[in-house]
Amino acid sequence: MSDVVFPEGFVWGSATAAYQIEGAARVDGRGPSIWDTYSHTPGRTLNGDTGDVAADHYHRWESDLDHIAALGLDAYRFSIAWPRVQPGGSGPVNQAGVDFYSRLVDGLLERGVQPVATLYHWDLPQELEDAGGWPERDTALRFADYATAIVGALGDRVHTWTTFNEPWCSAYLGYASGVHAPGRTEPEAALRAVHHLNLAHGLAGRVIRDLAPAARLSVTLNLHVIRPASDSAADADAVRRTDALANRAFLGPMLDGAYPADLLADTAAVTDWSFVRDGDERTAAVPLDVLGVNYYSTTLVRTWDGVSARSSADGHGRSAHSAWVGADRVDFLPQPGPYTAMGWNIEPAGLTELLLRLHREYPDLPLMITENGAAFDDVVSPDGAVHDDRRVDYLRRHIAATHDAMAAGVDVRGYFVWSLLDNFEWAYGYDRRFGIIRVDYDTQERLWKDSAHWYQHLATTDRLDRHP
Repeated sequence: MSDVVFPEGFVWGSATAAYQIEGAARVDGRGPSIWDTYSHTPGRTLNGDTGDVAADHYHRWESDLDHIAALGLDAYRFSIAWPRVQPGGSGPVNQAGVDFYSRLVDGLLERGVQPVATLYHWDLPQELEDAGGWPERDTALRFADYATAIVGALGDRVHTWTTFNEPWCSAYLGYASGVHAPGRTEPEAALRAVHHLNLAHGLAGRVIRDLAPAARLSVTLNLHVIRPASDSAADADAVRRTDALANRAFLGPMLDGAYPADLLADTAAVTDWSFVRDGDERTAAVPLDVLGVNYYSTTLVRTWDGVSARSSADGHGRSAHSAWVGADRVDFLPQPGPYTAMGWNIEPAGLTELLLRLHREYPDLPLMITENGAAFDDVVSPDGAVHDDRRVDYLRRHIAATHDAMAAGVDVRGYFVWSLLDNFEWAYGYDRRFGIIRVDYDTQERLWKDSAHWYQHLATTDRLDRHP
């Protein structure tokens, strides 16, 4: 099969998140976040790792931006740490924090790189969690205030504003299964969090429209590709239930202005959804310029027969508590390999399938792959290089899958590899490496892996060799 060529103007980028790379956890007035608290709680993270130092990007941002420029990337997707800008989640801004992101944005522009800023990538100020966190409506209102402060400061210098990264994880992993911060296991609280994240998206989106009308508005969702274990009606219903929780709980309010009726019915035993006030769903449906799509693997489900041992291989961490609120009769089954170091199955066709679905349901909405990548057990070879052939193969196949969707008519505007740097991988600490650039955590030295050189060639030529 011949090479494929991406169209002129297709955006090649890389992505990171503040808590995963910045470090400087108690520097220049930054307040504590729920991930500071969670990672410092014994038993919560692998090896007790924390993001206190991470990749020390806070002090090394200029050289990191030089790497981005050398890679030939068009855009860089980063997140802004709310507790660095507003240490307690409300009140006056911390000017030192604002100045850091202002320098970062200016540094990107000076290097000809589009800044793509995410307002929230999971680091809620601890004071707001102490007051109830995302299950409380007030958190959504405080988020709108935070958006007003930082969007007002950075203005139209940011090319694309993204309200949230993967609110599914914030709600269900943070408040239902407890494998992410703040580590609560309260099913109703998780559904309340779902709603207030949707509401906060709409409120902040309207702030962005008002204060930065020239910028593009986005949100990034980790939409699940869910497949049935058989062609039975029971397993089809398991897909429907899971899809309502994973996908339509966010697509419904954000894009259609309403929660799906089956989601409300499926979860009626957990909550009556009375926390949804008149007008909330319309508020959540702020018009978007582009929808960010994060994709890593697929999900396999069946309806539990009530007798067999339950299976909970959903890929989202081990817990005695399920992230899938109201889906007690759904089994999440192991899938055939190959797998990444996260234990996630490698299935590029799932990305094409997801993009085609979104195009079918929302044909006028442009899409952007805002995260895609893989963790593998990288090693530095005797020649001093990291020969990460499996990562190169993973990226090649998923980027080809993206092109397949585009060839079928899907409007995909760009692709952001996860991640620019090895980093703090949440509950997995520093054990999992996603970066195309290796970080030596003892010295903070950066080293381009083979995947970085490969991606540089792609980003500067727009040409993909479908086969090595």
